[in-house]
This record gives sequence, structure tokens and C-alpha cells, in this order.
Amino acid sequence: MKKAVISGIRQAELIEAPAPRAVEDWAVVKVEIIPMCTEYKAFAAGQKSQFLGHEAVGEVVEVAQPGQVKVGDRVVVMPLYPCGRCELCVAGDYIHCEHGIDPAAFTGSSEGSATYSQYVIKPGWLLPAIPDDISYEMAGLALCALGPSMGALERMHVSAFDIVLITGAGPVGLGGVVNASFRGARVFVAEGLPWRAAKARELGAEQVFDPRDPAIVEAIRAATGGRGVDAALDCSGTVAAERLCIDAVRRRGQVAYVGECGDELSIRVSPDMIRKGLTVYGSWHYNLQLYPKVLKVIRESPVAAKLISHVLPFSQVQQALEICAGHDCAKVLLRAWE
Repeated sequence: MKKAVISGIRQAELIEAPAPRAVEDWAVVKVEIIPMCTEYKAFAAGQKSQFLGHEAVGEVVEVAQPGQVKVGDRVVVMPLYPCGRCELCVAGDYIHCEHGIDPAAFTGSSEGSATYSQYVIKPGWLLPAIPDDISYEMAGLALCALGPSMGALERMHVSAFDIVLITGAGPVGLGGVVNASFRGARVFVAEGLPWRAAKARELGAEQVFDPRDPAIVEAIRAATGGRGVDAALDCSGTVAAERLCIDAVRRRGQVAYVGECGDELSIRVSPDMIRKGLTVYGSWHYNLQLYPKVLKVIRESPVAAKLISHVLPFSQVQQALEICAGHDCAKVLLRAWE
């Protein structure tokens, strides 16, 4: 099979690798669409990598024993390798599993564990079916395009009664605009890049604020009658945006953090939490039981398809990573066999 690697400084290419084989209840999936995510960060930083990607959609082509999937099933390949047995996994919150399985130790090879490849291997229970009326390209939105914000908005019970602030209009934040708009909420966005600000408006954002504006909190509060937004969702992974969410939300409001951040956020327990009465969530992905709701958004949202900005052949992975690193994009998809 072919897989993509970062072989040099800002240099990606396709190489040949052995295809995985089905083991026990793990099935082999022929990848059709590879949704791109954070891999561009390693590319932009000049870091080499032999294993890229955690999102895929495709067709089951090999099983070792009868199980939850069969050959011919069209499936979404969920991220990570959780145990499938702990309380979190059984409840659908597998993303938080503390007993992850090493795929190399379980299968005897590391190949097939990363999704920038033509075949991947996955436990059958992490391969939810794609309905016949949804294309592989649209099914690619069921992962990190719509998934993280779906989980966060569900936990905050966002509805048509709410005004939601989304900070960061990358692919995840733009997915948040799609999800929040589908729920009927009024959507505000904080984004400084012109292309992404324009895309946020196209997807349903009512107002887009420039995060570089020193008076942004006052501007957001003015747009809400001085009250503040009901809920805020950070998808940028920056401390400034995390802080903005706390400052811009109303009293007794809610904040959810989706964007990964390694820096420290300063929270003042009394004024920020106790006296303001905030509820703060850390939300990584979505519970598997929400998969039907994700499919409903994919099917029925009038703008979901616009979340896909580029579809390229796998042979152009270099160009695709350059596009992602340039930030003038929403969700970028690769066709694995072109």
C-alpha cells in the first residue's frame, strides 16, 4: 500500500508500506477519503514523521472473525485505540480511555495505525456505518470537522435560545459554526484571518470580531445588550482566546475548551468562577451515541458541504499540507487512490 510521510523539512511524499492484516475483532479498512487535521503543524515545523493522521472513511475489506462489521461495510474510522472495556468506552466516551491498546503490540506491526495510508486497521466497534445516502466525502465530516464541537455544544445544551461565541475559525471552529447554526443559535466568531472570517460568515456566523481588537470584550457585550454570550467555545488553542471565552460569556454562562493548548491559562477562582458562576468543560471529541446527530447535521444542514474547501488526490499530499499550513482553508480531504 501507499502511505504519506514527512521525509524532510517541509517535504512530504508517498512511500510503499506493507498493508495491515485483520486480527481478532480488528478489521482492515480500505481508505477512500483521508480528512486532514493537525498534521500540517509537524510539516510546518520541519519535523519528520512516518505515521500521519487519525481520521479516515472507507470500506471494510478484511475481518478475522464475525463481529460488529463485515466485508463491504462503508464505515467511519474513529480516532485512537481505546480498550473498549472500561466504563468510559462502554458509555461511548472512548476518547477519554486510560487503557489504550498499542496497535503495534496487538497486531505485530505499526503499519495501518495511521490514516494517511490506503489501508488502516481498527477495532470493529470503532467503525460506525455510513448510511447509503451519505457520500464518503461528506462522511469525512463526522470526525474532527463536526465532532469536537458537536460534543461540546451537546454538553452545554446549546439551543435556539442561545448566543454562542466561537474563538478560532479553523476547520474545527468552522464546524462549530455549522453545528451551532444548525441548532438555531446565534453565532459570533472571533477570527483574525480574512479567509476564515469570510468562511465563518458564509457558514452562518452573524458577527465576526477581530481578536486583535483591544476592545473586543466590550464589542461582544455591546452586541448582546451588555449581557455577554450564553456559551463560548474555544477552538483555537491559544491562551488569549481561552481568556476571551471567560471574559465574554455572561454570568452563569458556559465555556467549553476544544482547542489543544500547552500554555497556562490564568483563572481567578473568585471573580471568574465563583462570583460569575461559570461552568467550564474540557471537551475533546464526541460520545459515540451522538453519531446519529452528527449524521443528521451532515444530511440536513444547508451549509455542511461548504465546510469542505479542498479535495485533492493522495499524490498531491505535499500541496495539501502546504494549503493547510497556509490557513486559507476549511476541511481538506485527500482521495486515497488517486
